[in-house]
Amino acid sequence: MDGPSVIKEHQNLIIDTVRSITQGDWKVLVIDEITKEIVDATVKEDDILNQSIASIEKIEDRREQNPTMEAIYFISPQPHIVECLISDFEQRRYRKAHLVWFGELPRPLEDKIQPYRPQILGLRIVPLDFFPRESHLVTFRDPWSFPILYHPQCNDVVAKHMQALAKKIAAVCIALGEFPKIRFYRPRDPLHEANVLCGHVARFVERELETHKKRWTDFGDGSNRPRGVLLVTDRSMDLMAPLLHEFTYQAMAHDLLEIKELPKVTFHMKVNEGTKDEEEKDVEIVEDDKVWVENRHRHMKDTIDKLMADFQKFLAQNANFTNQPEDGAPSLNSIRDMIAGLPQYAQMKSAYSLHLTMAQEAMNVFQNHKLSDIASIEQTMATGVDEDFKKPKNVLDQVVRLLDDESVTKEDRLRLIAVYVLYRDGLIQEDIKRLLAHASLPPSELEGLENLALLGAQVIRPLKGFRPPPEPVFPRNLKPTAQDEEYSLSRFEPAVKHMLDNLCGGTLDQTVFPYTQGTAPADPNEDMVVNTSLRSAAPRWASANRRQVDNRQRIIVFVAGGATYSEARACYDVSEKMNRDVFLVTSHMQNPNFYMRQVRDLSADRRRLGLPMDRPKPRAPAHLFERPAPPPTQMQRPMGGQQPPPMGGSMGGGMGGAPRPSPGGGVRPPTKALGAMTLSSGPGGGRPPMQTSLSATSSQISQISSQGGEEYSNAGSSEVSSGRHKLTKERDGKKKGFFGRKK
Repeated sequence: MDGPSVIKEHQNLIIDTVRSITQGDWKVLVIDEITKEIVDATVKEDDILNQSIASIEKIEDRREQNPTMEAIYFISPQPHIVECLISDFEQRRYRKAHLVWFGELPRPLEDKIQPYRPQILGLRIVPLDFFPRESHLVTFRDPWSFPILYHPQCNDVVAKHMQALAKKIAAVCIALGEFPKIRFYRPRDPLHEANVLCGHVARFVERELETHKKRWTDFGDGSNRPRGVLLVTDRSMDLMAPLLHEFTYQAMAHDLLEIKELPKVTFHMKVNEGTKDEEEKDVEIVEDDKVWVENRHRHMKDTIDKLMADFQKFLAQNANFTNQPEDGAPSLNSIRDMIAGLPQYAQMKSAYSLHLTMAQEAMNVFQNHKLSDIASIEQTMATGVDEDFKKPKNVLDQVVRLLDDESVTKEDRLRLIAVYVLYRDGLIQEDIKRLLAHASLPPSELEGLENLALLGAQVIRPLKGFRPPPEPVFPRNLKPTAQDEEYSLSRFEPAVKHMLDNLCGGTLDQTVFPYTQGTAPADPNEDMVVNTSLRSAAPRWASANRRQVDNRQRIIVFVAGGATYSEARACYDVSEKMNRDVFLVTSHMQNPNFYMRQVRDLSADRRRLGLPMDRPKPRAPAHLFERPAPPPTQMQRPMGGQQPPPMGGSMGGGMGGAPRPSPGGGVRPPTKALGAMTLSSGPGGGRPPMQTSLSATSSQISQISSQGGEEYSNAGSSEVSSGRHKLTKERDGKKKGFFGRKK
């Protein structure tokens, strides 16, 4: 789609940062394990080397001394990385250093590098701690976020985690140049403790953006776009979306196929099938793949039709191609066989081979495991009406019949029970046990289903007393649309879609989606005015691909606890239909089976989960603190020979021994649960601010570059914001209160 791309913004920010420091002079780029993942997400190595970078080195690796060249450090603000940096300073590994932190540097770590300031030419913070996955999709690659937010045993770490999430969300806003109005999901009559989650995260984001605005007074100004909107939601807003079968290409592929997610999105398949070069390999699914981008949000039926039509077009343009089937109507399999014999069309062969294989394998699962029957009853329960948009009948009979069917996988049976429980707003415990017995599932699965209560569902209905079904967040549309009639198995739309439609229409309920205090508009009808002005921004004759994209309002949707591919599709759909740019931001992408596993783990002992903060704290590699080996002893000449020069050279005193212990210790105070948190205290606990601050966007990098070697320091009291790796250091670090105050 046209318009801005968060991938390009992230890429430009990295390249512009490097360019502003090198200014044509050759330098070494030093990265760490975390920042390497962030850089690799959007930038190719050659693009960095072309910016006068002589080499790229990892700070944790063994490296040669290079005392004649300056180094640029792209590093994360973690204690063990600071130890690695100090080792470089003490050994004078490079002539001078330009430090670029990918998150705020905590005061104790800043104090540790103070003695080495003469070796530091520049220090800045660049908000890059996120992973653009698509042009309008950002993840933090942090699946641990789900248990941290919802597991009852994680109440002592949830506050810091929400602050870390807020820093990352703010980084996305800063990279996009947006100081948005902020609204958050506040459920009606909530049953779960985490119902205040969205409000806390929203206020933390507001604080981060206000701090950035103080540092860069022109942040968010100078654009002819209407002011953007950030919507902070969480998984509890829509419990159905992660469970249902979705039949658009991307969602269906991630649900039914073995697609690996990290660090790259790959699909394992045979390539060059039927030739001497046949092999199995992981094929990457990339944003540069035009076939993928063009088809991923299409219904699978339309995707297959498009792939086959495109190949038929190729056949018509290549009349000499003789491997066509005799009946003139190729199937997916026959097209795959024909493509295998096209060595002269390597690029087309690679793309179409991948997508035809994925489409065929997904359809095989669809046909062999009765997904049509499953999806039909799922849609009825999720929407509350049958295919004729009437009140459904015999729902339980249809569910039980599928639970008894051996061709239905165990995973799908469990999902079906979960959907039925949500549809009925809870069941008595004995009824759930009977459904599990029909599905031949162990009784232990009951505990996993009961965990849905931690996300706001009523799972176990009491024998006495009756609670009326909760009012849906968005009223159901009981009138069929043309799309509903064509795709009866795709009638359900995720709550994110309804939320965006209401926002763009100026009708989003302010009691359920209130503004944060500092971003509420003076005019309550402002959103309606924005909607009207955007609709009239282009003349009537302008086609969709000729819209003016530079003045479109930007909407950022954050989903805590993981987002679904149906929600990603909804954001793209609203962008196109409502003339907006909608960006989806989340901790990680959920597919149904992984979601069910994460829900099940909410009742597991926390020690079994292996959360990052519960693992051993990472340490700087011991080899960084080894003294250089002395040169071999030379035989002294019997007469007239000179003594060998003293060892040590110009490097000065090296740092020997093990790494210094990081600040830590103290007694961990009890931290109250989410519901007991308050926002009455300010951050920092009275700590004096650091000297200066730089947190630059791509447009601000040019301002920095003109200042040459001026030193830049970080300010403020915010804690480390380096994502899931940040959490690793928290257990042994100094314990801080809700706003960073030491206790």
